[in-house]
Amino acid sequence: MSTIYLIRHGITEGNKRRLYYGSTDLPLIEEGIEAIKTRKEAGIYPDFDNIKDFSFVTTTLKRTQQTLAEIYGEVAHKTDSRLGEFSFGDFEMHTYEELKDREDYQAWITGDNWRNICPNGESGEIMLNRALEAMNEYIGKNCFIVCHGGVIAGLMMNYFPEEGSVEHFYAWQPSPCEGYKVEFDKELKPVGYEKIKL
Repeated sequence: MSTIYLIRHGITEGNKRRLYYGSTDLPLIEEGIEAIKTRKEAGIYPDFDNIKDFSFVTTTLKRTQQTLAEIYGEVAHKTDSRLGEFSFGDFEMHTYEELKDREDYQAWITGDNWRNICPNGESGEIMLNRALEAMNEYIGKNCFIVCHGGVIAGLMMNYFPEEGSVEHFYAWQPSPCEGYKVEFDKELKPVGYEKIKL
């Protein structure tokens, strides 16, 4: 058995303003830091003081590295860009209201939203495939991974397909600074999960 924690980063200005943002490197805001501290004090994160075989992983973006540091301090960790959030391309740092009348936005958001590619960005399918490639290197080990809501939702949807399909993608998305504890068997197959939440 191996255990992987998948934790979403804390709140950023992009979350507060309801922006389409994924590849943009936004830092945590004070509200995000306080939310992490509240959850840490409540004991929702595992205590690694006596566990020597856990690895820490973040993406290359500030918000995931800051989240890890707020939880565990300046611990040694690996960064993996393949676990980075969905790239919205030309729609990055815009709101729905700013985009809703654009033809390219309407073409992207209607139809097969999972496979439609943002102009100069990605599709959900592309994001998930690169994230799964990264996870193949971590499954079988014990890891605490801080990444992004879209990545976590895609991974959980893939690991537990009997609990939903692409249509349930957002149901898997955890709140900021929360996530899942996922157990894998010796054949590296997911066998169960617990929610990590306040």
